[in-house]
Amino acid sequence: MDYVVVGRDDDENREDELAHDGWIYRRTSYNTRGGVHYTDGQPSADQSKAFRKNYAGIGYTYDSERNAFVPPKPFNSWVLNEDSCLWDAPVPMPEEGRWTWDEDTVIWKEVEMEAQDGN
Repeated sequence: MDYVVVGRDDDENREDELAHDGWIYRRTSYNTRGGVHYTDGQPSADQSKAFRKNYAGIGYTYDSERNAFVPPKPFNSWVLNEDSCLWDAPVPMPEEGRWTWDEDTVIWKEVEMEAQDGN
């Protein structure tokens, strides 16, 4: 069983990977997604804090070959992006509108917005 242990980022000289009492601890950053470290929602100037592609979360696996945490695969048809270690749909999502993935037809379907009656 794997665990995520939350720590502090106070010590710049701390080991990136630490073995202790039979456990291996791997450093990760809450602000890292897809191999990019973010500050206030924008890519950080200092990308040295982008540890292991993605913040380790529930259901994520550690891939030692990529030295990355990989989220659970959302659908069988999706493929792993080797650069970001995130899953990509086999068809790009349209940029305009709201969409949901339909695994049965392997396409994006537009989400119909219900009209508000103002009451």
